[in-house]
Amino acid sequence: MINLEWFRTFKAIYETGSLTAAAENLFISQPGVSLHLSSLESYVGYKLFDRASRKMVSTERGKVMYNYVQEALCKLEEAEKHFHKSTEKDIPTISIGMCFETFQFTLESYLPSLPFNVIIKFGDYPQMLADLDSGILDLIITPQKGDYKNLLYKPFFKEKLVVVAGTETDTSEVDDLFQNNNLPEIQNWLKKQIWYGTTGDMEHLRRFWHVNFGARPDFKPNYIVPNICSILRCLSVGKGVAVVPDFLSKNELESGRVKVLWDGYNQIENTLYFGTRKKSIYEEQIKIVQGIFEKEMV
Repeated sequence: MINLEWFRTFKAIYETGSLTAAAENLFISQPGVSLHLSSLESYVGYKLFDRASRKMVSTERGKVMYNYVQEALCKLEEAEKHFHKSTEKDIPTISIGMCFETFQFTLESYLPSLPFNVIIKFGDYPQMLADLDSGILDLIITPQKGDYKNLLYKPFFKEKLVVVAGTETDTSEVDDLFQNNNLPEIQNWLKKQIWYGTTGDMEHLRRFWHVNFGARPDFKPNYIVPNICSILRCLSVGKGVAVVPDFLSKNELESGRVKVLWDGYNQIENTLYFGTRKKSIYEEQIKIVQGIFEKEMV
């Protein structure tokens, strides 16, 4: 059976051009290098090097072999470096799942100061729950709970869906309609506005419209942008409306760049949960992240 060390030795000889230098690079004896090379040549059935004075010159077949095995050997060497047990204390890495806007609003600015590594994954909540249960994720921020016996859910915040408007939007007409509880006219006014939505996710708008008007929205947003942060930036400098969670628009609301137009007659609240497995080796790191969320979302 062929020995992978023969290929490693062959690569070292090819790159250094010397048995002595190859032995030094591999931390083995020169006779050991010679034995590996002769064994490999015997196995393949042809010479890989011509022995010149103080120099090992690759044959044409040796060049072909080097080109064939070099990339694979480099990958094996990288794997060896990556997985080799270190005398230094390992830095733990935790994987966290949440929506993009929640990450940007809460955790993003804290990443450089965390004493551990973090992998952030965005996606839909059913997939996050499955990934948490299977061990791919260690913590998720979710408004949904799945039927997984190994998972725990800790409520920590309630978000409310509201209609927000850009400060340049003239809302005087609809303000009077709100005072008079004129739902049909409120609905008509809203349909005439410039609407913003997010790519592939109109759930907030559909849910708000159905709860307050008893129907699905029969219009499409004028502008579809990547995420809620984009919506808020657009509304901050122009006209228009959108349905968003109130906590995500906290900064824009406090600065006066965006205003809450209406929170509905039937208010919609989502409870956000920390989702974790019942047992985790990263409990200390998870508590730090949870503390950041509790601080930022008060």
